[in-house]
Amino acid sequence: MKHFQRMIGTEAAIALVIVTLLLSAGGCSRAESAPKTAPLLSVTVAEVEQKDVPIYSEWIGTLDGFVNADIKAQVSGYLVKQEYTEGSFVKSGQLLFQIDPRPFQAAVEQAEGQQAHAQGQLEQARAQLAQAQAQVAVAQANQGRTQLDVDRYTPLAQQQAITQEDLDNARQNNIAAKAQFQAAVAQVETAKAQITAATAAVQSGKAAVDTARINLGFTRITSPIDGIPGVARQQVGALVSPASEPITTVSTVDPIKVYFTVSEQEYLAYTRRFPTAEKRQANNRRLELELILADGMTYPHKGRVSFADRQVDVRTGALRLTGVFPNPGNSLRPGQYGRVRTSTQTRQGALLVPQEAVINLQGTHQLAVVDRANKIFIRTVKLGETVGRDWIVREGIQPGERVIVEGLQKVRPGALVNPNPIKAR
Repeated sequence: MKHFQRMIGTEAAIALVIVTLLLSAGGCSRAESAPKTAPLLSVTVAEVEQKDVPIYSEWIGTLDGFVNADIKAQVSGYLVKQEYTEGSFVKSGQLLFQIDPRPFQAAVEQAEGQQAHAQGQLEQARAQLAQAQAQVAVAQANQGRTQLDVDRYTPLAQQQAITQEDLDNARQNNIAAKAQFQAAVAQVETAKAQITAATAAVQSGKAAVDTARINLGFTRITSPIDGIPGVARQQVGALVSPASEPITTVSTVDPIKVYFTVSEQEYLAYTRRFPTAEKRQANNRRLELELILADGMTYPHKGRVSFADRQVDVRTGALRLTGVFPNPGNSLRPGQYGRVRTSTQTRQGALLVPQEAVINLQGTHQLAVVDRANKIFIRTVKLGETVGRDWIVREGIQPGERVIVEGLQKVRPGALVNPNPIKAR
């Protein structure tokens, strides 16, 4: 009997445990099936910043020497020497090439001989002139004497103090003396003409000597400027002439030019802002050009606008401008490419948002704005220029508003979010 009672007690206990477990399981199932509150989506936001910002424009530029002097032969001959190292700096007047000077030296000596001969003829003509002038004086004296005889004999003949024959003889002598005088005068004129011809020959000889000496000097091909010469296109032993291509080119590279082109629209906008030549020149003096090299590094020296071309290229609709940059050490070389950058104007009170905050939807730009209640609103905006990593927003946003920068893919209009400020960039 006692044994039976113990069995019943044991079964009751087991039943109680099972009921307890079932009740616990049912309670857990109801607790787990109760709805939970979803956590808010975390996003990164940035405040709309308002400040004055410079607006930069950028163009592709090509570097060129400030002066590019083509070195050409001015006389024909064979190159016998190259007196410079290619790519090294040369001074104005420094010898670059030597043409064989011997034919030109011979030409100088020949011209000098011809000049000396012409000078001798001139001296001879001068001596003949002096002799002719002396003969004129003698003839003039003789004619004066015979004229006196005629003057004296004429009244005597009238008085029959002398014979008519004596008077006739005196008259004939006077006529002969006049003829001799005229002949002497003609000799003087002839001598003067010979002097003129000899003087011209001397001048021609001097010009020939000068020309020969100039040609002899042209056999020394020198640099007309300080600069860097390029590769020699003609080698020692080559026959060169004025019709030949340039032997080399010397470029002045400090300062150095940078050519870049601006669009016609940019130029028109610029002229509207600065309508007079004086205002444009003043602004050009103020502008500082930056040069970004091919490796992305910014050249440390600032440049200035030098001049604008006289016309717009009808093929491209662009205007060519020239900037000048200092180039100490000649680190920049003609032919390099770079990007020319400058601040063309300052946007007052511009509203800035990070570029990654902008949603581009089929040409429409939008921003996801988070209000004070951390609720999302999608705002259509009008954008302006880019400034570094930011966009300028012209319409559709206010200073101090928050825009989502990270997490845009998951947000929905009207949703609540957990905004986190963007880290300083």
